[in-house]
Amino acid sequence: MPMMTERKFSRRCLLKAGTVGALGSLVLGRPGPFISRAEAATPTLRLLMWQPYAIKETIAAFEEKFKAKFAPTFFDGNSEAFNKLKVGGTKDFDMVMADGFWPRLYFRQGLTKALDYGKLTNMSGVFADFHPDKFKLLADEEGKNNVAAPNCWGGYGITVNTAMIAKEDIGSIELLLNSKYAGHFSTNSRFEENIALMGILAATKLGTKDGARPDGKPFNPYNLTDDELAETKRLLIEQKKLLLTRYQDYDALERLMRAKTVWAAPEFAESYRKLTVLKKEGKVDFDVEHVLKPKEGGLGWVDTWMVSAEADSERTELAHAWINMFLEKDNYVRVVRSTGYGGVVDIRSLMSEDEIALYFQNRSAEASQLHMFDQPSSPEKWERIWSDVEAS
Repeated sequence: MPMMTERKFSRRCLLKAGTVGALGSLVLGRPGPFISRAEAATPTLRLLMWQPYAIKETIAAFEEKFKAKFAPTFFDGNSEAFNKLKVGGTKDFDMVMADGFWPRLYFRQGLTKALDYGKLTNMSGVFADFHPDKFKLLADEEGKNNVAAPNCWGGYGITVNTAMIAKEDIGSIELLLNSKYAGHFSTNSRFEENIALMGILAATKLGTKDGARPDGKPFNPYNLTDDELAETKRLLIEQKKLLLTRYQDYDALERLMRAKTVWAAPEFAESYRKLTVLKKEGKVDFDVEHVLKPKEGGLGWVDTWMVSAEADSERTELAHAWINMFLEKDNYVRVVRSTGYGGVVDIRSLMSEDEIALYFQNRSAEASQLHMFDQPSSPEKWERIWSDVEAS
């Protein structure tokens, strides 16, 4: 058993993956125009999914066991996948992936159907924190239908070089505004995470985060008031003066952190995991810490599987079979090691102590404490704020 492994793909890819997605559809997707009788009789499970989960060993096992063809098409972000199904994709795909609040939106819009958890026997191995009674976003708003099954999880936390950042300054979003470390911060180039994370701090400073909300719902950093957005903008402009750069991908961030030019950066734990492996291998001489949940609150995601509303009975059965096989412990070890994400299945008995720590196997309770990814309540306002920040 390997001590730890580096992931092969970037989970929250910051560069567009259109070419990769197109190639994925051609290489692993639907057969061409000349189809033999045997191929025509083989049921095909058509998925709209994130690329890292198309693991060849898992696909081969599924196709062999169920005598079916696995046909994935890859997407880059939730909005892209949602729009594909919205414009008729329910006829083209039997399954779709999403995270955060998105599964409820799919179900509410009639794009997906309820799952039969009775057919997902391997949910018994999933941490209780990722069952619908605790992680309620897997069910619809009324709690009557289970709309998605969990897969992997993580957060948009702050990775810190603990040799360069004082211990007392770690643990808060305020770190990213600490002038003591000016010129040694980096953030990604996407406006959603930047605004949402700083929005948590803005609402905390204004004293509005834990108070009554205009919509009557709990605080959601993707649904900020105008006052909170104004404070978020002010904080982002203040932060911009302290940044070395905005990274475009995780290779760039890793290089910056290895060179010790960047000491702290919010990210999806990809660089944290890679740097941790490098430290174990003696290739870097500093430790890193990943602050998953800053004291003010943090951002998180739980990837999920859903079944398309128009999947016929045969493909609905195949979809449940795929989910159930994916969650089987022996397969799930491969999933975690291949993708590098936090695991929803309890596979601690199959992992080393280093892996347990690296893949957050002892931190499942933190997932439901994070603010899950969502759609900005006003994309136009958010884009305008980001333009003002970038122009400042």
